[in-house]
Amino acid sequence: MPTTLLVQKSQLAITQLVTTPDAPLAPEQIRVRVDSFALTANNITYAAFGDAMSYWQFYPTGKEGWGVVPVWGFGTVVQSLHPGVAVGERLYGYWPMASHTVLSPTRVADSGFFDGAPHRAALHAVYNQILRTRADPFYRADTEALQALLRPLFITSWLIDDFLADNGFFGASVMLLSSASSKTAYGTAFQLKSRSGIEVVGLTSAANRAFCEGLGCYHRVLTYEQLDQIPAESACVYVDFAGSAELRRAIHTRFANLRFSSSIGGTHVEQLGGARDLPGPRATLFFAPAQIKKRQGDWGGDVLGQRLLTAWQNFLARVADPAWLTVAQHRGPDAVQAAYAQLLAGGGDPRVGHMLSMHAG
Repeated sequence: MPTTLLVQKSQLAITQLVTTPDAPLAPEQIRVRVDSFALTANNITYAAFGDAMSYWQFYPTGKEGWGVVPVWGFGTVVQSLHPGVAVGERLYGYWPMASHTVLSPTRVADSGFFDGAPHRAALHAVYNQILRTRADPFYRADTEALQALLRPLFITSWLIDDFLADNGFFGASVMLLSSASSKTAYGTAFQLKSRSGIEVVGLTSAANRAFCEGLGCYHRVLTYEQLDQIPAESACVYVDFAGSAELRRAIHTRFANLRFSSSIGGTHVEQLGGARDLPGPRATLFFAPAQIKKRQGDWGGDVLGQRLLTAWQNFLARVADPAWLTVAQHRGPDAVQAAYAQLLAGGGDPRVGHMLSMHAG
């Protein structure tokens, strides 16, 4: 019987574990055992923007006011009524925080398929695609945890860097990245540092400053209290990974020459929405799939895929160093619930990546 972690949409700290009987499969459906999945600040963003960006719609609960946080990871087909998908196939994709899920494969190809469930028809294809690991050029069996933890985040990082470059960095020379210890932020910094003519400045807490400096992907790392070390007249871009209303206001107020302000995530969930009535440019939410769609049009899917793969391989070679990331495993429903609560509360070491499974064994 599948077990699922439900989250109260209006109060993300309230959760419940629910076990339900297996629903019989309809023709051409498959049942997938969700073997393991990553839990990062990115998933907290999915929950925080669940209504605004339709993240709750991927795995509806049928219970008013309750949602399922989507996660990236690996699963195995355990039952199939679809002639094109075999029992035993290993898959990478966007799963519920659950032990099992049912999918309706459509547009089945050698590389994978899409979930054709009616409630997902209007949702973005990036999240609806399920990949077959046997045909996935990104896949390596020995780096599954790093793929689950970092691949979706790094793709977002790569797209942020590409978006900024595509716009000439809005004429700015200083890139300010908040929550600099977060995986999406340091992936972005890793890409940005190879660009000429810009300085990449990581903003973080005092506790995480040494970690960020040790990564080597920022030109400078400052604590949030050290904004005055950057000249007020600097032409800046602010890339906000934290969602802190107080920090956003401080940056918009200090830098009269702020050229662009982009919000990527919301690790400070309680402060979301503090972007109104700010001096300077309007804070804009970055939506990675929009940049993917643009580049598919500019370059074609094959060129885009190859550029992403090359960048990912370069990044993976660096991040595999334990100084960057070590993996902690959490198994069983109670462990999943506890890990989610800890991450939501802001606890944890930036060096640790959390891999979860509803299956205790």
